[in-house]
Amino acid sequence: MKYLIVPVTPFEQNCTLIWCTETMQGAFVDPGGDLERLTDAASRQGVAIEKILLTHGHIDHAGGAGELAARLDVPIEGPQREESFWIDQLAAQSRSFGFPPARPFTPDRWLEDGDTVTVGKETLSVLHTPGHTPGHVVFFHAPSKLALVGDVLFAGSIGRTDFPRGSHQALIDSIRLKLWPLGSDVQFISGHGPMSTFGTERRSNPFVGDNA
Repeated sequence: MKYLIVPVTPFEQNCTLIWCTETMQGAFVDPGGDLERLTDAASRQGVAIEKILLTHGHIDHAGGAGELAARLDVPIEGPQREESFWIDQLAAQSRSFGFPPARPFTPDRWLEDGDTVTVGKETLSVLHTPGHTPGHVVFFHAPSKLALVGDVLFAGSIGRTDFPRGSHQALIDSIRLKLWPLGSDVQFISGHGPMSTFGTERRSNPFVGDNA
């Protein structure tokens, strides 16, 4: 599986294009906006988009999902069902943060902890990781030791928990009980900022490091 990070929206949110090199079928993870930039990136790589994957329902991650799914005639998979709390508020989020109006949608498939999603012939595991938001999920591709963690974990930091239905303790538990067991050599793509590894964060992250 290959990937390409494409920052979108004024929040510089890391939308990730992932694809199966055998079939050249791919998915966008968290297409928050700037849809022409995303479709151009897929075209340049020769990738045919077959679905959209969402980690959670905040506007910078999900704001473009409804429109993009309609344009490409592809399904939306994720997040976990509790995230309807945020997806149902996308229009209000758009107004609050000055984003273009978000097209309403309901995911074609809600995801649960332990589910899998496919992209071409590749399979990714789904982990329900609440804390930043109630229905947040992480996608993990074991063969390449790559995790797409949305806004759960960042290089040197963790996700905010001061939004409605956020929980600091739930977020800490999600990271330590769900992510760390995947292995210290796992690289991760966050919703914002640079990539890192779980091992690096266990050594040095001031919020969830082993010495925190």
